[in-house]
Amino acid sequence: MKKLKQTAAQMVAAARARIEEIETADLIARVDDPDTVIVDIRDIRERQRGHIPGSVHAPRGMVEFWVDPDSPYFKEVFGQDKRYVFHCASGWRSALTVAVLQDMGFEASHLKDGFGDWQAKGGPVEVPVRD
Repeated sequence: MKKLKQTAAQMVAAARARIEEIETADLIARVDDPDTVIVDIRDIRERQRGHIPGSVHAPRGMVEFWVDPDSPYFKEVFGQDKRYVFHCASGWRSALTVAVLQDMGFEASHLKDGFGDWQAKGGPVEVPVRD
């Protein structure tokens, strides 16, 4: 196999060096803050196993289009004057996402250690009822 110019881990490290990372305890304390929008970028199957109550689901493959007001896929939830905190399972995908969003001019931060740490530290979790 051909060697990559940059590994995924290196990309995540570079992203983390230039974005705001939120500690789990700090976001747990803000879970009910009406000025904070928590955005879950995990796959729908991950989210169905449990998610942060009140979080917005924005699949990783659509985030850039949903935050762009000039995109036909723009979602109004991203047009508010609020603080946006993105998360994934462990903090890797959300770090990359937030770095790209900042390149676009969209201000956001991410949950440093992801949903797994959120659960481990007792953050509230909602599990959807499945038929």
